[in-house]
Amino acid sequence: MHDFEYVARAEYLPEKKKVVLILQDVQRDLRGTLNIHFRFVGSEPRHMITRDRKSNVGYDFDVDIWIDDVDDYEPSYIRKILKKSLDKIAPSYGYKTAEDSTSVLTIKAIDKKKAAIKHSCDFAIVDEFEDEDGDWHQWYIKNCKKDKSYVWEERKNAFYDLPYKIDWLKENNYWDVVRDQYISNKNKNTNRNNKSRSIYAYTIGEVFNWYHN
Repeated sequence: MHDFEYVARAEYLPEKKKVVLILQDVQRDLRGTLNIHFRFVGSEPRHMITRDRKSNVGYDFDVDIWIDDVDDYEPSYIRKILKKSLDKIAPSYGYKTAEDSTSVLTIKAIDKKKAAIKHSCDFAIVDEFEDEDGDWHQWYIKNCKKDKSYVWEERKNAFYDLPYKIDWLKENNYWDVVRDQYISNKNKNTNRNNKSRSIYAYTIGEVFNWYHN
C-alpha cells in the first residue's frame, strides 16, 4: 500500500525552474534542426505534485513537448534527437541521462547516499488537433519496444475535454473532492507503468462523471 502526500510548492518550485532551464537549453541546442515548445501538464499546474512516503522515488513533473511542422519528421527521428539533446544537457543540472520508456522520456535526480530518486520529469512528445465536432484529440510518440519502432498513438478517452472538466469541477466547488480522490487513486494504483498524468486525467474524469448530469 502506498502513502502519498502533497508536496509543498515552495519545495518543488526550484526544481521546476531547473527543468525549464533544461528545456530552454534543449531549444537552443536543436535550433535549426527542430523547433520545440513545451508546457507543464497534469498535476503541477494545479499545485497537486505528490510523493509516496513509503517509496524512494520522490515526486515527478509531467511535460508535453510539441514540434513545429511535426509531419515533416519521422517519430523515431524526433524521439531520438530529443533524447540525445537531453542526454547532453540534463547532467549539468544534476539529472541522469534520459530513460526511453513506452510513452515518455524520463530524467531523474538521484540521491546516491540514500539510493533514492529525489525527483524526476517525464517528457511526452505530443501532437493535438480538433475534429469536426469540436473535440480535441492528443497523440503521442510511443516506443514500441517489441518491434523496436516508434509510432504515433492516440491518448485514451480520459484525456478528452480535460480543461472543460477541470473548470466545471472548480466552478462547482468539487475541487477538494478531486484532490482527495487523486491521492486515493495514487494509493490504490498497482501498475508501475501508470504515470501521474494518466492517474490525474482519470481522476478528473471520474469525479466529473460522479457529479455532472
